[in-house]
Amino acid sequence: MAVKNLYHGSLNPKAQYGGQYTIEDILNSPLVVEPLTRLMCSPISDGAAAVVLVAAEKARQYTSRPVLVRASVLLSGRDHGPDELSITEEAARLAYEKAGVEPKDLDVLEVHDASAPAELIIYEELGLCGEGEGPSLIRSGHTRLGGKQPVNTSGGLIAKGHPIGATGVAQICEIFWQLRGEAGARQVEGAKVGLTENGGGMIRGEAAALSVHILSV
Repeated sequence: MAVKNLYHGSLNPKAQYGGQYTIEDILNSPLVVEPLTRLMCSPISDGAAAVVLVAAEKARQYTSRPVLVRASVLLSGRDHGPDELSITEEAARLAYEKAGVEPKDLDVLEVHDASAPAELIIYEELGLCGEGEGPSLIRSGHTRLGGKQPVNTSGGLIAKGHPIGATGVAQICEIFWQLRGEAGARQVEGAKVGLTENGGGMIRGEAAALSVHILSV
C-alpha cells in the first residue's frame, strides 16, 4: 500500500513525498514502532485547503461542471459490541443509502491512511472487499491508478502529508479535481463518483469522530 501511495504522490505536485519505491525500500526504512517503518507512516505536515460550498442552482451560475455533494455523514465514536458495525462501516452505510449508490459504483476514493495498515482495513469497512480481503485487493492492483477503483490518488496522507485540520478538506479537493478531469498525471479516466473517509481521535480502538462524503458529477 505504501508503494502505491508513494507512487501516486510522485504524480502530485502538491504532495510532500513521492517516488518509485520497492517493498524492500519500505520495509528497510527506519522503524517507528514494530512493524511500522517510517515510509508506512504519514508525516505531520503544514498545509491548508479550502472549498466553496453553495446550493446546486447557485453553483450552476458559475460553472457548467459543478461537483455535487450526494452525502455527508459525520459520526462520533462509541462503545459497541463485537457484532455491531464499526464507526466507519456505519458512516459508509448511511452515506451509501443517502447517495443512492453502492461500493461498486465508486470510481475514486481518498481515505485516512495515517499508517499503511489503516488503508487495508478501510477497504473492508467501506465494502470494497470482504473481511480479510484487503491485502488481496492491494496486490491485485485494484486500488492503484489504472485499477478499477483507485484509492488515494493524491498520495494519501503517507505521501501527500497530514496537516491534521486541513486533511479532510484536502481529500475533498482531490475528489473535486478528479471528478472534473483536472487531476493531471494522476487522473482517473471517466471518474463520476468519488468518496472521502476521514477520522480523528481515538475511542476504544476506533476514531472518536469520522466523516464520509460522497460526491458526483
